[in-house]
Amino acid sequence: MKVLSSRTRKRLHLVTGLCLGLFLLTHFLNHALGLISVDAMEQARTVFNLLWRSAPGTVLLYGSLLTHFLLALESLYRRRTLRMPLREALKILFGLTFPFLLVNHVIGTRIEWVLTGSGDGYYDVLPKMWADPAFATRQSVALLLAWFHGCLGFWFWIRARDWYPRYALFLYSFALLVPLLALLGFAAGARSLPPASDMWFKPPRSDAETLNAIRLAILGVLWGGIGATLVARLVPVRGKVKVTYPDRTVAVPRGYSVLEASRAAGIPHLSTCGGRGRCSTCRVRVIEGLAEQPPPNETEQATLTRIHAPDNVRLACQLRMTHDLTIAPVLGAENVGVKVQPSVQEAAGRERRIAVLFCDLRDFTLIAQKRLPFDTVFLLNRYFETVGEAVEASGGVIDKFIGDGALALFGLKNGIEEASLQALNAASRIARGIEGLNRGVTTELEKPLRIAMGMHAGTAIIGQLGYGRASSLTAVGDTINAASRLEGFAKEYDAQLAVSADVLRFAGLAKADCETHDISIRGRSGTLETLIVHDMSELDGLLAEAQIGRATAETRKAARPIRGFRAP
Repeated sequence: MKVLSSRTRKRLHLVTGLCLGLFLLTHFLNHALGLISVDAMEQARTVFNLLWRSAPGTVLLYGSLLTHFLLALESLYRRRTLRMPLREALKILFGLTFPFLLVNHVIGTRIEWVLTGSGDGYYDVLPKMWADPAFATRQSVALLLAWFHGCLGFWFWIRARDWYPRYALFLYSFALLVPLLALLGFAAGARSLPPASDMWFKPPRSDAETLNAIRLAILGVLWGGIGATLVARLVPVRGKVKVTYPDRTVAVPRGYSVLEASRAAGIPHLSTCGGRGRCSTCRVRVIEGLAEQPPPNETEQATLTRIHAPDNVRLACQLRMTHDLTIAPVLGAENVGVKVQPSVQEAAGRERRIAVLFCDLRDFTLIAQKRLPFDTVFLLNRYFETVGEAVEASGGVIDKFIGDGALALFGLKNGIEEASLQALNAASRIARGIEGLNRGVTTELEKPLRIAMGMHAGTAIIGQLGYGRASSLTAVGDTINAASRLEGFAKEYDAQLAVSADVLRFAGLAKADCETHDISIRGRSGTLETLIVHDMSELDGLLAEAQIGRATAETRKAARPIRGFRAP
């Protein structure tokens, strides 16, 4: 039975987490004052107690702790499969572990105070804990785990905010310095006091058996909650549903989300945000069975609205199936990114005649402003993958990616004639790849992705340039500058490619029936004859002829008899 909506659960989880984080922050700051004096710690403790030991503060603190733990159990119960990425498993395990580590700390501070009306101050606690390093270590580890769990949750909440990159360094520094200063303050305060054996302590104010009984009761409740949740998961769900993917059909219990069904069946399924509905990378296109499924919840609907998804697209992590379903993932789950380049020593520190290709996505900044950060990064990676595979399949090397642009080099191991033909083939492959990418996201982009490319061939200096880890194989010289300028002219003429006539001449291609201009390039004397190719299909015929001619020449060369060898 659904008691709370998805959005309400998320808000409760956030609010209670922020409350617990605020308590930990004040607790750590109180410890950090030990760098000044124990008196400063005591004065701050009195102030913080006015907040956290008041009736409203007590209800807020322990209500948040209980609610946060129950929400973690509820999240564990709703997961129909425990197959998940390691980071998600660690997050759940992390959240369920630290309440057990805090039990002794809570009993020694709050429970003692509730039973007797008084509690030990820093003058009493510090020497005791300093005299028992094992106990002090356990309490410190428990508080650190709680702090970093809160920091992790806070990071998941704010990482997609527009302002986060500007304050990321400050926030990381703050997250590290607070617990560090707290530990240093604890050590400094404890060392400034006499050893525990030299101090007079009041007898225990509460019976040890009573405190132990309370400790066992709390542990019993925690273990009981986890055990009950795991047992409830074992109760069989009535009925099963079938999920039909493009290549297979799997049966899962009713109530599974599509993402859980994929994981249970071992089917790779992308989910950048970990299945919380904060991105749309797990989305699927529903082919059949959509009408019988539950409607999108608030979280899912907000994400689908933001990406302008059509009616038949749903988030796999949020769609819990009640009937059979036929789907097709919108985004592939394969690994994306640029493959490893050849060793830079193979072409370092020398002058070569090469072909250079610059390519860039047009108006991508406007597209990125209307998409979720997760989706922007994913779309860019798919574009980079398309460019990288086209370049490598044609025999070139990716020099670098800059924003949404790429620089590719051809001719590091061969002559400029073959390099020029390879560059033209790569441009053709990139154009076809962008068309395929557009077909995959055609319903979610107001305008299709458009590519602009510039290409030139000539002499360049190839070498390992840069500093430290930022150094890489690159090329410099007039040829690189010209190719970069030509990419700008391709945008100016609303074309897919602006290619110098030198490239076609080196590649052995006849001049295509394309628009031609003599272009002046800044920093370069004279003009450069340039062909404006509005559609790469205009060159496909010439490229095919050149490939056939080169293959024929290679065949004749291989069939030529070796000089000095006489057939028997």
